[in-house]
Amino acid sequence: MKKSIFLFMALFAMTAMAGNPVKAVDRNNLDPGTAPGQNFYQYACGGWKLANPLDPQYARFGTFDQLAENSRNQVKDIITNLGTNNPRGSIKQKVGDLYALGMDSVRLNSEGAAPLLQDIAQLKKLTRNQFIVAIANQHNGIAAPFFNSAVMADLKDSNTNMMYLGQDGLGMGDRDYYLDKDANTVKVRNAYTNYIQQLFQLIGYNKGNAKKAAKNVMAIETELAKVAMTREETRDYSKLYNVTTMAQLKADYPNINWDQYFGTLGIKNLDKVCVFQPKSLAKVNEMLKSLKEEDIREYLIFKYVDAASPYLSDAFADANFDMYSRAMSGKQVKMPRWKHSLDVPNTLLGEAVGQLYVEKYFPADSKKKMQQLVDNLKKALGEHIATLSWMSPKTKVNALVKLNSFTVKIGYPDKWRDYSGLDIDPAKNYWSNIMAARRFQSEYEYSQLGKPVDKERWFMTPQTVNAYYEPSSNEICFPAGILQAPYFDPNADDACNYGAIGVVIGHEMTHGFDDQGRNFDHNGNMVDWWTPEDAAKFQELADKLGAQYSAEIVADDVHANGTFTMGENIADHGGLRVAYSAFKNTEQGKGNTPIDGFTPDQRFFLSYANVWAANITKEEMLRRTKVDPHSLGVNRVNVAIRNLEEFFNAFNIQPEMPMWRDPADRVIIW
Repeated sequence: MKKSIFLFMALFAMTAMAGNPVKAVDRNNLDPGTAPGQNFYQYACGGWKLANPLDPQYARFGTFDQLAENSRNQVKDIITNLGTNNPRGSIKQKVGDLYALGMDSVRLNSEGAAPLLQDIAQLKKLTRNQFIVAIANQHNGIAAPFFNSAVMADLKDSNTNMMYLGQDGLGMGDRDYYLDKDANTVKVRNAYTNYIQQLFQLIGYNKGNAKKAAKNVMAIETELAKVAMTREETRDYSKLYNVTTMAQLKADYPNINWDQYFGTLGIKNLDKVCVFQPKSLAKVNEMLKSLKEEDIREYLIFKYVDAASPYLSDAFADANFDMYSRAMSGKQVKMPRWKHSLDVPNTLLGEAVGQLYVEKYFPADSKKKMQQLVDNLKKALGEHIATLSWMSPKTKVNALVKLNSFTVKIGYPDKWRDYSGLDIDPAKNYWSNIMAARRFQSEYEYSQLGKPVDKERWFMTPQTVNAYYEPSSNEICFPAGILQAPYFDPNADDACNYGAIGVVIGHEMTHGFDDQGRNFDHNGNMVDWWTPEDAAKFQELADKLGAQYSAEIVADDVHANGTFTMGENIADHGGLRVAYSAFKNTEQGKGNTPIDGFTPDQRFFLSYANVWAANITKEEMLRRTKVDPHSLGVNRVNVAIRNLEEFFNAFNIQPEMPMWRDPADRVIIW
């Protein structure tokens, strides 16, 4: 369980590659052979897709990924210019050495499985009464066998941190990969079984024993999958918030030695926990008693080796790629080593890298300009709430209070993370240093228990190309990484800025009022501030919106999941409407002067569509439909905009055209 359980993240960003001039609306992105009323996504993005065929190192690559690549290249420039004689213990030494260790392919290949063998030897000796300590050790930043734990804000008391226990242990990430019978899922499942066997062989098991171990691991994960909550069920906080005392936890799950578990994590005097999925934890409790000791040992060994595999020799890293990237996503070749090596310090020392990043790449005046845009979007959303026909005055007041209580974080944090307690030792192997960094982060997370919630903390690094809404603190956050052209371009016209970064802002604001965010009040507490009648009307509209997405075919005969993607769809829908209203309050929005042959309204919608210009493999489309709460790009355009009358007017969409949607079938929520 990660903090992202409570983060409503919007995959929102794009830019041209570093060094290239940016056109706010580039005619080269268009497909002149497709009419806007036929397929707007293809019309707006077809030229871009044709000019940017999918590189085999990607399963999806679009304008969003271009901006991520730009940010990655900026970080590479920073890290590769740190020098090699930095004082031991300095940030530059830690970042530079961690990157260099990942780049040393000769050393990694010469070491092979050696960095794991001592820990594996210990795992092979475990007896039943030692399993809980081993599980806790892996939960301390390494892997999540059987279940997981995390410290986060109490859903009903946002100022207090609480311990949470949640379902986990599934290497393929989602229960449906273990249970579904369609051809693609069966193919992925077979690849996973082969991958497990391959890892066991790489650590010294003969083929027969490796095959047996793989069968045992799959059996355990399949049993966990059978009792796991569905993706849709995990969106319902009322089902997740199951607070219990420690005494009751011990009584309900007696085969898990909780004193050992929490003691290993350094947690003492715990009085209560929240069990997200009691049914799943009950299954773990049963399995820890009923399974053979050898089966549990093999499962724990696999989870450990699986976690380490991307950071070992080419044999391990290639096996990991073939499973998680090729089989699951359709990628054909690995990314260059520097990208993988860069991602390690960029993640594990994220704010240290971020501090260097903003000094070089984030102009001081960008924060001020972004704040003005946020203020304009807040005003527009407030106007929308005030004029909603389906919401009662009482609920409107509560909604407006929540809106006006938003905390806005832009660019980078006011205080930086302290990494002085982390030692990166280049004399040790790469995996040992990664474990040290992971445990340093994990111990920091667990240390928050018993402390007030840190409302100044950021849950994304400044260089991250993304944005989020966090309900427990009622905050919206826009890291510096996403605040680049053409999303945030001072030289672009308002139509393009509002169609891009404006929709990002509106999207994150609307997350506070989507099917999950609406359950939290202005203080970030899970409180029902709705009248029953308004809640019912909201759900009716949300269901109608969800049905629009579920009607879309993803690939083969697989439909999109409008229920699982509900929150992001509502945020896209609201973000578009609110950003458009804010744009119409600008000088350009009030007029109708064309630029390069496009009216202001047309430029707004074209800018939004270009956010999602991308090429993607069929495997990745199917994978994302299982695990990603965001709709595919084509649906974030073609489904979302067909609820806006302004879109139909802008491009003269008529009833006989495929993009048309009858007024009675359109949805307006926010």
